Amino acid sequence: MRSRYTAYTLKNEPYLLATWHPSTRPLESIIDEKEPIRWLGLEVKSALRLRQRKVDLPDDPDSDTVEFVARFKLGGRAHRLHEVSRFLREPDPDTGTPRWYYVDGSFPK
Repeated sequence: MRSRYTAYTLKNEPYLLATWHPSTRPLESIIDEKEPIRWLGLEVKSALRLRQRKVDLPDDPDSDTVEFVARFKLGGRAHRLHEVSRFLREPDPDTGTPRWYYVDGSFPK
């Protein structure tokens, strides 16, 4: 999660696409180089597997969710992106080494 946030701050689209699960990876560009966005910070609120271990529920070691709030400024106004992101761990197609991929996210109220 933190590496993807950093990639957004650096407008590193190749990294974002490489860490996006192929089943949900967008075909169009996700970064607008001309957009004057300024990222202000990331707060990781929770990770599902950590909560599950605390209450002794079974968990899938190859899937996880992360709740976060990212703050940014756009057009002189501050904004917050509050998301619960889903991730899957699968083998890298080139190396076969397991790695995490962003799948999608939802926005809590």
